[in-house]
Amino acid sequence: MTEQKSAGWVCAVDTSTDICVGLANRDGWHGSWRIDDRRSHSEQLQPLINTACAEQGITLMDVERHVVGVGPGPFTGLRVGIVTSRTLAALGDGFPKTVRVPKGVCSLDVLALQWVLGDTAPQGRFVVASDARRKELYWAQYDASGQRIGRPQVSAPTSLPELPLIGSGADLYPEVLGDRIAVGPRRLDAGVMAAHIDDLQDAGSEPLYLRQPDASVATTRKSTLVRRRLSARRP
Repeated sequence: MTEQKSAGWVCAVDTSTDICVGLANRDGWHGSWRIDDRRSHSEQLQPLINTACAEQGITLMDVERHVVGVGPGPFTGLRVGIVTSRTLAALGDGFPKTVRVPKGVCSLDVLALQWVLGDTAPQGRFVVASDARRKELYWAQYDASGQRIGRPQVSAPTSLPELPLIGSGADLYPEVLGDRIAVGPRRLDAGVMAAHIDDLQDAGSEPLYLRQPDASVATTRKSTLVRRRLSARRP
């Protein structure tokens, strides 16, 4: 138990699609936990983090660094993951080894790295895509080393480059994407994300929504006063 606690723990969180949690330490160990649910991030994320830590015999106070996926993804899901990671990092206030701000990474970058590290690594440029709903995909292009080329985008499947395609969005439109669909990772591995925190490009702390949320703030004010109806009287 004591040896585990001195191993320099990293906690990874991603809620761009499902609920994903990963832990890693300096000894090279890493593990992943996930819940395949895209509708209850706020209820299930923290309990899943607690479960992951408990299984390794550590507490959140033993975690020195945090990394969080900032998307692209839907508004509510991303917000839950980012706020949770920021809060957990802030809990380390007063512990000298703890980095009090989580590192934000593009969630698509993690899948790209997974493919590069795997047994069937890409031979050239490729695309990682995830479901953006509304018959669209979030996507980004990468070189053979897994480095992102340009910024993540959202568009119809017909707009994707003619390159091998992986990610959770790869299998959604076979009639359009055809033979571009490659054999590679489909689901983000938060354990890899935690273990390779220093290999992933810093994407900043702001969520990558890529489009405006469905709900918006009203630009005009509505009066709550009931106006009295005025009627003209003939003499």
